[in-house]
Amino acid sequence: MVSREDHKTDLDSDEELPFSSSSPTKRKIHSLDFEIPHNHMHSSNLDIATKSRTFNFMTISILRSIYIVLIRAKINVLLPFGPLAILLHYTTGKHGLVFFLSLVGIIPLAERLGYATEQLAFFTGPTVGGLLNATFGNATEMIISIYALKIGMIRVVQQSLLGSILSNMLLVLGCAFFTGGIIHSEKVQVFNKAAAIVNSGLLLMAVMGLMFPAVLHFTHSEVHFGKSELSLSRFSSCIMLVAYASYLYFQLRSQNNLYSPVDEQEVDNNDDSEEEEVPELTQWEAIGWLAILTGWVSILSGYLVDAIQGASDSLNMPVAFISVILLPIVGNAAEHASAIMFAMKDKLDITLGVAIGSSTQISMFVIPFCVVVGWIMGKPMDLNFQLFETATLFITVLVVAFMLQEGTSNYFKGLMLILCYLIVAASFFVHVDPSNADDN
Repeated sequence: MVSREDHKTDLDSDEELPFSSSSPTKRKIHSLDFEIPHNHMHSSNLDIATKSRTFNFMTISILRSIYIVLIRAKINVLLPFGPLAILLHYTTGKHGLVFFLSLVGIIPLAERLGYATEQLAFFTGPTVGGLLNATFGNATEMIISIYALKIGMIRVVQQSLLGSILSNMLLVLGCAFFTGGIIHSEKVQVFNKAAAIVNSGLLLMAVMGLMFPAVLHFTHSEVHFGKSELSLSRFSSCIMLVAYASYLYFQLRSQNNLYSPVDEQEVDNNDDSEEEEVPELTQWEAIGWLAILTGWVSILSGYLVDAIQGASDSLNMPVAFISVILLPIVGNAAEHASAIMFAMKDKLDITLGVAIGSSTQISMFVIPFCVVVGWIMGKPMDLNFQLFETATLFITVLVVAFMLQEGTSNYFKGLMLILCYLIVAASFFVHVDPSNADDN
């Protein structure tokens, strides 16, 4: 007789024979053959469901982002003016209308650039956020300048960049001081005086870089007439770029505590209000919108620059007034809105970072950068902004420096800055650019 143990051993040995017809293991294998596809089908359904949920989430996120950036803001009603300007450019020859529509169409794009930059600042911190706000706030002017430089409109480049500095220092800062002073009339608004003094020093250095080529030209004291001022401009531009790079290192790494808000001790008391400010876009959504909006601004800026001369003739308006006053007001829409908003929230340090920081960036980076780009392109872009423009910038920097030396602001200071800007605008309206004949 065969014992139970021997029979168990035989069965166990049969498991090593998968092709044996009498093996009970075959039944196990068959059952496994039916169970594996079932489990695989279940996991496949889970994968499909997961992918479907991910796709739906991404679709909802994209639609929500489009709604926030392109639909929700009231200023977006001006967005159709951009495509309409491009359409009229090819269907009509009315340069004045194309210029006006392009100008209006860029306004919401500049404001949305500022919004996307503000959203990105939630993830980068206040110092880097202020720098990003100034950089992308100046993206409009920079794109317009490079396009105008490419087609040889050097005076438009010079005057639009000069006008951007004047607009930021007088109009934007003045409106911010005035609005903040009216809303917070019960107290004196304060800001970091040390940071303001550093920016004022950089602006005076920029004035020096612009003044010497102009003085060299108008005193006819050049060693090589027509070449020395260009060489001096290129050398000074390289020095100014080095100075701006040093300033960034000083601001971000070496002395970043210098730029801490003066009311830092009150942060604990304002925790509740700070917690209410949460980003509406993710970091990558903000970066994506910055790229899209910058590209659209660059396209529309081309049509805007092409229509400047025709608009000047049809509207009977000097090109200098268009370049110095109208273009910068549109290009500074983002800074204008941001500066006023932060002043209303009693955050004057950020207001100064937007307005004065933007002026510093244009004078110490964008203008020298355009000179170097013109050097690469073979265009005679220099720092000789002519005597009238250089004198205007010099007086403006002095006025603003005196306004900032106390470290306080009120609505009267803001009103004075706005009135100074009106004087500058009226001056350029009656100013005839002596270089027009040379450029033509």
